[in-house]
Amino acid sequence: MSVTWEEAGWERVAPRVGRRRLPGWDCTVGLVAGEGAALLIDAGSSLREGAQLRSEARRLLAGTQPDAEARHVPDGDHRVTHLALTHAHFDHVFGAAAFPGVEVFGAVGLDTVLAHGHEELRADAVRNGLDPLEAAEAADLLARPRHQVSGERTLDLGGGTQVRLANIGPGHTAHDLVVLVPGSPPWPQIVFCGDLVEESGEPQAGPDAVPSHWPAALDRLLDLGGEDAVYVPGHGAVVNAAFVRAQRDTLAARFGVS
Repeated sequence: MSVTWEEAGWERVAPRVGRRRLPGWDCTVGLVAGEGAALLIDAGSSLREGAQLRSEARRLLAGTQPDAEARHVPDGDHRVTHLALTHAHFDHVFGAAAFPGVEVFGAVGLDTVLAHGHEELRADAVRNGLDPLEAAEAADLLARPRHQVSGERTLDLGGGTQVRLANIGPGHTAHDLVVLVPGSPPWPQIVFCGDLVEESGEPQAGPDAVPSHWPAALDRLLDLGGEDAVYVPGHGAVVNAAFVRAQRDTLAARFGVS
């Protein structure tokens, strides 16, 4: 049975674009629907959460939007076909194995991090409160990107829906990927930022962060999105360019870079 974005607990940010704030770590995932193809942005913090997202996506992709402005979400086979991983933290990647057969994209170098850092990711997940058995299962089954993005790459999802994947890091990590969905009046461009931008708390700079380059990454993000875009943080409510610019300046002051 199909549902609307709102009925499924998602926030619709454009006719074919929605996002969901997941419980626990308030991590955001995104969904972009085309005709015969659909892109999920990040995959949740466990296989259980990934399976829930897969089920919700099928129902959303089989449905229509509730108001007259919205276009039909196409039928296709009602499944996610593409997955973009914004960076290698457990709350964004541990659900990826719940999407077998999808085309997985990440910034250059992300596959190496996931190949060799699964034990560190497992330990970090447990430290942050994920059930140890769920953390071990997800770490053992980590899905790694088949497609590495250096610079920018455009995906055609059909029906006139295209997205741009842009490797603009390093910053929050050494391998940060963002996703841009072009606007169509009256809808603005949507930018999924990963954890380069956070709204519900101070941006987290762990041992894999590259603080000296983070402000420059946000400069590139603003150049890509523009002044009128809607920016979707990795955690928290959607924000505007002014918020991103203010966070950029705060990070520059925090880390002593220009």
